[in-house]
Amino acid sequence: MTRIEVPNSSFGRGSSGRGGSGRGKRIVLLAVLLLVAGVALWTWLTLSWSYSEGERGGVLQRFSRSGWLCKTQEGELALYIVSGISPQLWHFSVRDPGTAAALTQAVGQRVQVHYTEHPGVPTSCFGETPFYVDRVTVVGAPAAAQ
Repeated sequence: MTRIEVPNSSFGRGSSGRGGSGRGKRIVLLAVLLLVAGVALWTWLTLSWSYSEGERGGVLQRFSRSGWLCKTQEGELALYIVSGISPQLWHFSVRDPGTAAALTQAVGQRVQVHYTEHPGVPTSCFGETPFYVDRVTVVGAPAAAQ
């Protein structure tokens, strides 16, 4: 019987310990791409669909632009239940520049705001709270000033 010699074709493909595995790099790259796409899809879903929406009324105590890396518009509404008792503070975020400008003008006044709740947003670059105010109506001066 004749013996046929075949050259080693696996040399340089990673099995000999030399060089990187092209298949392994593709798997890691695919995993990273799937992770990034999954986070982007989750972020889009949590920002597009609201869990709840409603109205709140009170005195606009604070409205500011804050954040280290991502600057967001954040506010604080004092909800007075009964006069003489300290108010409950409700924190919210604003993404719309027009609404932010209206809220800046309304600091210290009684306002009614419309909000949507978006829990599960994976980063605070869209707001520090899950409550996003999208509409504001100035009702009048604070109750103590009337």
